[in-house]
Amino acid sequence: MTSASVQNYLKAIYSLQENQEMVTTSALAQFLDISAASATNMVKKLARLKLAHHSPYHGVQLTPRGEKMALEVIRHHRLIEQFLAQTLGVPWDSVHAEAEKIEHVISEDLEDRIAAFLGDPTHDPHGDPIPTKTGHVERPQYLSLLQVPTGQRGVIRRVRDQNSAHLRHFLKLGLVPTANVEVIHREPFEGPLRVRVASGEEHVLDEALAREIWVTPMQDKAPRRANKEK
Repeated sequence: MTSASVQNYLKAIYSLQENQEMVTTSALAQFLDISAASATNMVKKLARLKLAHHSPYHGVQLTPRGEKMALEVIRHHRLIEQFLAQTLGVPWDSVHAEAEKIEHVISEDLEDRIAAFLGDPTHDPHGDPIPTKTGHVERPQYLSLLQVPTGQRGVIRRVRDQNSAHLRHFLKLGLVPTANVEVIHREPFEGPLRVRVASGEEHVLDEALAREIWVTPMQDKAPRRANKEK
Protein backbone atom coordinates (compact mmCIF):
# COMPACT_ATOMS: atom_id res chain seq x y z
CA MET A 1 0.00 0.00 0.00
CA THR A 2 1.19 3.52 -0.80
CA SER A 3 -0.03 6.77 0.66
CA ALA A 4 -2.47 9.04 -1.15
CA SER A 5 0.28 11.65 -1.34
CA VAL A 6 2.63 9.28 -3.16
CA GLN A 7 -0.15 8.24 -5.53
CA ASN A 8 -0.94 11.89 -6.30
CA TYR A 9 2.69 12.55 -7.18
CA LEU A 10 2.82 9.49 -9.42
CA LYS A 11 -0.34 10.64 -11.21
CA ALA A 12 1.06 14.13 -11.68
CA ILE A 13 4.37 12.88 -13.09
CA TYR A 14 2.54 10.55 -15.46
CA SER A 15 0.32 13.39 -16.68
CA LEU A 16 3.30 15.65 -17.29
CA GLN A 17 5.22 12.84 -19.01
CA GLU A 18 2.49 12.69 -21.65
CA ASN A 19 3.90 15.91 -23.07
CA GLN A 20 7.58 15.53 -22.25
CA GLU A 21 9.91 12.62 -21.60
CA MET A 22 11.55 14.13 -18.52
CA VAL A 23 9.62 16.15 -15.94
CA THR A 24 11.40 18.88 -13.98
CA THR A 25 10.71 19.33 -10.28
CA SER A 26 9.69 22.95 -10.94
CA ALA A 27 7.08 21.80 -13.46
CA LEU A 28 5.85 19.21 -10.96
CA ALA A 29 5.62 21.83 -8.21
CA GLN A 30 3.67 24.17 -10.47
CA PHE A 31 1.32 21.36 -11.56
CA LEU A 32 0.54 20.41 -7.95
CA ASP A 33 0.61 24.01 -6.69
CA ILE A 34 3.23 23.27 -4.04
CA SER A 35 6.70 24.58 -3.23
CA ALA A 36 9.71 23.43 -5.22
CA ALA A 37 11.29 22.16 -2.00
CA SER A 38 8.28 19.93 -1.25
CA ALA A 39 8.36 18.55 -4.78
CA THR A 40 12.09 17.83 -4.55
CA ASN A 41 11.72 16.01 -1.22
CA MET A 42 8.93 13.79 -2.54
CA VAL A 43 10.82 13.04 -5.76
CA LYS A 44 13.77 11.86 -3.67
CA LYS A 45 11.38 9.63 -1.70
CA LEU A 46 9.97 8.19 -4.93
CA ALA A 47 13.51 7.45 -6.06
CA ARG A 48 14.26 5.63 -2.79
CA LEU A 49 11.08 3.59 -3.27
CA LYS A 50 12.24 2.79 -6.84
CA LEU A 51 9.09 4.38 -8.24
CA ALA A 52 10.99 7.04 -10.18
CA HIS A 53 14.41 7.93 -11.54
CA HIS A 54 15.70 11.31 -10.42
CA SER A 55 18.52 13.20 -12.09
CA PRO A 56 19.43 16.49 -10.36
CA TYR A 57 18.98 19.49 -12.67
CA HIS A 58 17.36 17.23 -15.27
CA GLY A 59 14.16 15.94 -13.75
CA VAL A 60 12.20 12.87 -12.85
CA GLN A 61 10.86 9.92 -14.80
CA LEU A 62 8.65 7.08 -13.57
CA THR A 63 10.08 3.58 -13.40
CA PRO A 64 7.95 0.75 -14.86
CA ARG A 65 6.74 0.01 -11.32
CA GLY A 66 5.92 3.65 -10.69
CA GLU A 67 4.05 3.93 -13.98
CA LYS A 68 2.03 0.80 -13.17
CA MET A 69 0.97 2.30 -9.84
CA ALA A 70 0.14 5.63 -11.48
CA LEU A 71 -2.06 3.91 -14.07
CA GLU A 72 -3.90 1.97 -11.35
CA VAL A 73 -4.95 5.13 -9.53
CA ILE A 74 -5.68 6.94 -12.81
CA ARG A 75 -7.99 4.06 -13.75
CA HIS A 76 -9.80 4.45 -10.42
CA HIS A 77 -10.07 8.19 -10.90
CA ARG A 78 -11.44 8.16 -14.43
CA LEU A 79 -13.86 5.29 -13.79
CA ILE A 80 -15.24 7.23 -10.82
CA GLU A 81 -15.57 10.37 -12.96
CA GLN A 82 -17.50 8.46 -15.60
CA PHE A 83 -19.71 6.80 -12.97
CA LEU A 84 -20.55 10.12 -11.33
CA ALA A 85 -21.35 11.77 -14.65
CA GLN A 86 -23.19 8.88 -16.29
CA THR A 87 -25.25 7.57 -13.38
CA LEU A 88 -25.60 10.51 -10.99
CA GLY A 89 -25.53 13.41 -13.44
CA VAL A 90 -22.65 15.17 -11.69
CA PRO A 91 -21.50 18.05 -13.97
CA TRP A 92 -18.24 17.51 -15.82
CA ASP A 93 -16.67 20.48 -14.03
CA SER A 94 -17.26 18.79 -10.63
CA VAL A 95 -16.41 15.12 -11.21
CA HIS A 96 -12.64 15.64 -10.98
CA ALA A 97 -12.72 17.04 -7.45
CA GLU A 98 -15.14 14.35 -6.29
CA ALA A 99 -13.04 11.56 -7.81
CA GLU A 100 -9.93 12.91 -6.07
CA LYS A 101 -11.60 12.17 -2.72
CA ILE A 102 -12.56 8.59 -3.58
CA GLU A 103 -9.85 7.22 -5.88
CA HIS A 104 -7.46 6.21 -3.09
CA VAL A 105 -9.94 4.20 -1.03
CA ILE A 106 -11.97 2.05 -3.43
CA SER A 107 -11.15 -1.65 -3.52
CA GLU A 108 -10.19 -3.58 -6.62
CA ASP A 109 -13.52 -5.43 -6.34
CA LEU A 110 -15.46 -2.15 -6.36
CA GLU A 111 -13.37 -0.93 -9.30
CA ASP A 112 -14.32 -4.07 -11.24
CA ARG A 113 -17.99 -3.65 -10.36
CA ILE A 114 -18.02 -0.01 -11.48
CA ALA A 115 -16.33 -0.90 -14.77
CA ALA A 116 -18.78 -3.76 -15.43
CA PHE A 117 -21.80 -1.62 -14.52
CA LEU A 118 -20.69 1.08 -16.97
CA GLY A 119 -19.93 -1.41 -19.73
CA ASP A 120 -16.14 -1.08 -19.48
CA PRO A 121 -15.93 2.52 -20.74
CA THR A 122 -12.79 3.59 -22.60
CA HIS A 123 -12.96 7.33 -21.81
CA ASP A 124 -14.06 9.60 -18.98
CA PRO A 125 -16.36 12.66 -19.38
CA HIS A 126 -13.43 14.84 -20.50
CA GLY A 127 -12.31 12.40 -23.19
CA ASP A 128 -9.32 11.19 -21.15
CA PRO A 129 -8.57 7.51 -21.86
CA ILE A 130 -9.30 5.07 -19.04
CA PRO A 131 -6.40 2.63 -18.56
CA THR A 132 -7.39 -1.02 -18.86
CA LYS A 133 -7.08 -3.44 -15.98
CA THR A 134 -3.76 -4.57 -17.42
CA GLY A 135 -2.41 -1.02 -17.68
CA HIS A 136 -2.85 -0.44 -21.40
CA VAL A 137 -3.69 3.15 -22.36
CA GLU A 138 -5.03 4.27 -25.70
CA ARG A 139 -2.73 6.92 -27.19
CA PRO A 140 -4.34 8.29 -30.36
CA GLN A 141 -2.56 11.06 -32.24
CA TYR A 142 -4.68 14.11 -31.49
CA LEU A 143 -3.79 17.72 -32.29
CA SER A 144 -4.33 20.64 -29.96
CA LEU A 145 -6.35 23.51 -31.40
CA LEU A 146 -3.09 25.47 -31.60
CA GLN A 147 -1.84 22.97 -34.18
CA VAL A 148 -4.95 23.00 -36.37
CA PRO A 149 -4.49 25.09 -39.55
CA THR A 150 -6.77 28.02 -40.26
CA GLY A 151 -9.81 26.88 -42.23
CA GLN A 152 -9.60 23.33 -40.90
CA ARG A 153 -12.42 21.63 -39.05
CA GLY A 154 -12.05 19.00 -36.37
CA VAL A 155 -13.89 16.90 -33.82
CA ILE A 156 -13.05 17.54 -30.17
CA ARG A 157 -11.82 14.32 -28.58
CA ARG A 158 -10.29 15.39 -25.29
CA VAL A 159 -10.25 18.38 -22.92
CA ARG A 160 -7.29 18.01 -20.59
CA ASP A 161 -7.97 21.08 -18.43
CA GLN A 162 -9.29 20.15 -14.96
CA ASN A 163 -9.91 23.72 -13.81
CA SER A 164 -13.61 23.89 -12.90
CA ALA A 165 -14.04 27.47 -14.09
CA HIS A 166 -12.37 26.64 -17.42
CA LEU A 167 -14.56 23.55 -17.89
CA ARG A 168 -17.72 25.57 -17.25
CA HIS A 169 -16.48 28.10 -19.81
CA PHE A 170 -15.81 25.38 -22.39
CA LEU A 171 -19.28 23.92 -21.80
CA LYS A 172 -20.88 27.33 -22.25
CA LEU A 173 -19.02 27.77 -25.56
CA GLY A 174 -19.90 24.28 -26.79
CA LEU A 175 -16.27 23.10 -26.75
CA VAL A 176 -16.83 19.59 -25.41
CA PRO A 177 -15.85 16.07 -26.56
CA THR A 178 -17.55 14.92 -29.82
CA ALA A 179 -18.42 18.54 -30.78
CA ASN A 180 -17.26 19.95 -34.13
CA VAL A 181 -15.05 23.02 -34.19
CA GLU A 182 -13.46 25.08 -36.97
CA VAL A 183 -10.40 27.33 -36.66
CA ILE A 184 -11.23 30.45 -38.66
CA HIS A 185 -8.48 32.90 -37.67
CA ARG A 186 -5.31 32.98 -35.64
CA GLU A 187 -2.95 35.71 -34.59
CA PRO A 188 0.76 35.11 -35.34
CA PHE A 189 3.29 33.70 -32.87
CA GLU A 190 0.78 31.36 -31.22
CA GLY A 191 -1.51 34.25 -30.37
CA PRO A 192 -5.26 34.02 -29.73
CA LEU A 193 -7.35 32.14 -32.24
CA ARG A 194 -10.97 32.43 -33.29
CA VAL A 195 -13.04 29.27 -33.62
CA ARG A 196 -16.52 28.50 -34.89
CA VAL A 197 -18.62 25.85 -33.12
CA ALA A 198 -21.45 23.71 -34.50
CA SER A 199 -24.09 26.33 -33.59
CA GLY A 200 -22.34 28.84 -35.86
CA GLU A 201 -21.19 31.00 -32.95
CA GLU A 202 -17.60 32.26 -32.94
CA HIS A 203 -15.35 32.48 -29.92
CA VAL A 204 -11.81 33.69 -29.17
CA LEU A 205 -9.48 31.43 -27.19
CA ASP A 206 -6.09 32.33 -25.80
CA GLU A 207 -3.07 30.06 -26.22
CA ALA A 208 -3.37 28.38 -22.82
CA LEU A 209 -7.00 27.36 -23.28
CA ALA A 210 -6.58 26.29 -26.91
CA ARG A 211 -3.67 24.05 -25.92
CA GLU A 212 -5.95 22.01 -23.63
CA ILE A 213 -8.49 21.12 -26.36
CA TRP A 214 -7.41 18.14 -28.49
CA VAL A 215 -9.10 17.28 -31.76
CA THR A 216 -9.12 14.90 -34.69
CA PRO A 217 -8.98 16.97 -37.90
CA MET A 218 -11.66 16.30 -40.50
CA GLN A 219 -10.43 15.28 -43.94
CA ASP A 220 -12.25 18.06 -45.76
CA LYS A 221 -11.67 21.72 -45.07
CA ALA A 222 -14.62 23.86 -44.11
CA PRO A 223 -16.40 25.43 -47.10
CA ARG A 224 -15.85 29.12 -47.64
CA ARG A 225 -18.85 31.22 -46.71
CA ALA A 226 -20.13 33.51 -49.45
CA ASN A 227 -20.20 37.21 -48.65
CA LYS A 228 -23.70 38.52 -48.21
CA GLU A 229 -24.82 41.15 -50.69
CA LYS A 230 -25.22 44.59 -49.29
